[in-house]
Amino acid sequence: AATKLASAEKLMYFCTDQLGLEQDFEQKQMPDGKLPVDGFLLCVDVSRGMNRNFDEQLKFVSNLYNQLAKTKKPVVVVLTKCDEGVERYIRDAHAFALGKKNLQVVETSARSNVNVELAFSTLVQLVDKSRGKAKIIPYFEALKQQSQQIAAAKDKYEWLVSRIVKSHHELWPNVSRKMQPAPEYQDYVYLEGTQKAKKLFLQHVQRLKQEHIERRRKVYLALLPQALDALVPDLDEIDHLSRAKAEKLLEAKPDFLKWFVVLEETPWDATSHVDNVDNERIPFDLLETPAAEQLYEAHLEKLRNERKRAEMRRAFRENLETSPFVTPGKPWEEARSFIMNEDFYLWLDESVYVDIYGKHQKQLIDKAKEDFQELLLEYSELFYELELDAKPSKEKMGVIQEVLGEEQRFKALQKLQAERDALILKHIHFVYHPTKETCPSCAACVDARVEQLLGSRFLRHHHRNNPSAEANVDRINLVILGKDGLARELANEIRALCTNDDKYVIEGKMYELALRPIEGNVRLPVNAFQTPTFQPHGCLCLYNSKESLSYVVESIEKSRESTVGRRDGHSAQLPLTLILVNKRGGGDAGGETLQSLIQQGQQIASKLQCVFLDPASAGIGYGRNINEKQIGQVLKGLLDAKRNLNLVVGSTPALKEAASDGADLRVVMCLMCGDPVSADEVLLPILQAQACRPAPGGGAAVL
Repeated sequence: AATKLASAEKLMYFCTDQLGLEQDFEQKQMPDGKLPVDGFLLCVDVSRGMNRNFDEQLKFVSNLYNQLAKTKKPVVVVLTKCDEGVERYIRDAHAFALGKKNLQVVETSARSNVNVELAFSTLVQLVDKSRGKAKIIPYFEALKQQSQQIAAAKDKYEWLVSRIVKSHHELWPNVSRKMQPAPEYQDYVYLEGTQKAKKLFLQHVQRLKQEHIERRRKVYLALLPQALDALVPDLDEIDHLSRAKAEKLLEAKPDFLKWFVVLEETPWDATSHVDNVDNERIPFDLLETPAAEQLYEAHLEKLRNERKRAEMRRAFRENLETSPFVTPGKPWEEARSFIMNEDFYLWLDESVYVDIYGKHQKQLIDKAKEDFQELLLEYSELFYELELDAKPSKEKMGVIQEVLGEEQRFKALQKLQAERDALILKHIHFVYHPTKETCPSCAACVDARVEQLLGSRFLRHHHRNNPSAEANVDRINLVILGKDGLARELANEIRALCTNDDKYVIEGKMYELALRPIEGNVRLPVNAFQTPTFQPHGCLCLYNSKESLSYVVESIEKSRESTVGRRDGHSAQLPLTLILVNKRGGGDAGGETLQSLIQQGQQIASKLQCVFLDPASAGIGYGRNINEKQIGQVLKGLLDAKRNLNLVVGSTPALKEAASDGADLRVVMCLMCGDPVSADEVLLPILQAQACRPAPGGGAAVL
């Protein structure tokens, strides 16, 4: 209770931690060794203490206050440890203060740092009346304000930590130095202390590490199905194995180390491998985790399902092959109810079965057509009495169908009557015009096959030794396709632009221009796009009505169909130009407007993937001069396409020409597949049929 203290050259102590450890703290001495006392804080512990009676403590505090009152100095009663305070003790302390000249009471908690400053500021205000009166706040209200302040400071501090700390490798000393100037750091440390600030930092670092580990885990697990597919794709190999044996099997695979890494230490997420982002190999001990076990089971299930689906596809094919209800040309809708069962629907979508059925139908149809072709050959006498144009009358077709009608090979194509009739017509054309183009064997025709094989082997050699062969580039063969006189009239107008010897000038160079106008059925040899002496380089397709446009489309499709399977495939890639020409006399016959025809032409050009020219752009029409510039551009485009194709197509005459130039051409190859064979295996009879003779001494053949 003394108001004047003297302790010359003594240190000032701020807490008991300094006792005995003075060198570890900042040392401050008392001023001049003297210290006047201006007021007192009378502290009362309101917590429940061991072996301590609160009433006894209050009696001691009352006696102490009596001594302090004699000093005439201000006194503030401070209730401590209110965070553990007993409600009765707090009430008794307030009653005590009230009975002592209404002393001011401040409820505090040093541990929670609640109202500590308020206790001192209240005493200062009593000492210095000029200061504003401090507002005394009850403990729980102050605690609430304190908690809100701490929460706001914590949020700001955590934001600061998340902005500065991006890696889980960061250390507290380095980070704390970076954060010291920041007010967010200073406010939180002031309220909660350095240790709590460090604790929040460590929690953030741990969270970053867990997020990094989780990302790596997802990468490994995403890679695991690929590894299993690569190492154990066969169900028979692993279906009967336990997990342990399956893991040993994986380790024995040659590519095991491409997908996995065996770590010396485990678990994998506690090793340095987790930080090696360049090495995405899967830690082998990851297979022991539940997620990896699920993926392994999913791999097994996938293999089992794939096997089951393959079995369903195989069973479905067998069902198709044995079912009497599946005949050539029968639609899927008609056959489905006879060949499908519930098991099929459980394992595969109907689209899969439709695809299998379509392929099976193609095989059936091809086989039926082949058998039907044999049937036609067996009944050759039916086709002897036709006229020279090989066009049977309706009555003759009836006779043919009546004679063949009882044959099973004829009935097999009953659902494909149009194609059956087309085969009959094609056979008739072959009988009266037996060429490679009309041969029923198409690409398998021996004449065409021999010609292609020999030509592909020797024509390049011929061109290297005979530069004059390139002279063919100076010739343009042009097909003009049009109905009702369109092709002939345009051909005449183009010829009018040529010289007397059918030469045409393109960019200052003279080219020989050969025109082939076609106006009839392109399946007839007389109207074929390509003949033994005419290899087209392009086609101008003309129309002036819906009917003439339909003729063009049908003719192009027929021409392309006739070349399917041929090695050159020339017509399939023939450059086309679709041209709308004016009707004679103008007008819109049949109610067709010019705009309507243009739109239809554009749609067809898009379908055929060709150039489209309307009258306005091409300047082509009848009754007025043709636009020579536009024709020149079309011909130039065809010429460029011809050069770019770089096709090498051989023929027996070319080989004979090469032989006449002295080239030593030895044929030592299989005529069916083109592979080299020994001289004794050459099919000499076929070569002799192509005007070849055996070489001196036998063996190979020399042209």
